[in-house]
Amino acid sequence: MILIGLSISLLIPAKATNVLLLGDSLSASYGMQASKGWAHLAQQQLQQKFPEFSLLNFSASGETTGGGKARLKRLLDKNEVDILWIELGGNDGLRGYPINTISNNLREMIIMAKERGLAVILTQVKIPPSMGRRYTTMFSDLFPTIARDETIALMPFFIESLAGDPAMMQADQIHPNEAAQPIIAQVIVDYFSAYLVN
Repeated sequence: MILIGLSISLLIPAKATNVLLLGDSLSASYGMQASKGWAHLAQQQLQQKFPEFSLLNFSASGETTGGGKARLKRLLDKNEVDILWIELGGNDGLRGYPINTISNNLREMIIMAKERGLAVILTQVKIPPSMGRRYTTMFSDLFPTIARDETIALMPFFIESLAGDPAMMQADQIHPNEAAQPIIAQVIVDYFSAYLVN
């Protein structure tokens, strides 16, 4: 994955294998058992290839950037972590929170991680066009802007290829269903394998 001309392997050292995932319902196995969710499936696959790899999933349904920021210090204090992986912002966007508020919360989490010497991955998040073209565009542009400014890795929106397929989505057409979880897991496995093999 390329970000401002740098590969993820340059932004995230290969020795870094303890990943703390701070996400929302997209990462929290919403609507199904945790063992069926992509985070669990990806962890199993990655540990088979890289036994030292550990994905600590502290995602929570309904989580916002503000909620994640409030929880982060305690989570970092209690866990040995090399990488902070942030998958947040969707709930903020769906509620129409100010872009500056979302940006400030994300940046504060990134700074908190950097002060501890951690690498950071930020997931691109997108929201439905029903929020209005101007807001939706500003929201989508926020993530690459932060990644560029903070020189961190930007992960593509990992459900983008599934979002338009009703067969892969739950009835709300927001959350991927159980059939989609192995597909998402493979995307994540490929993403992390790209630097773990270096």
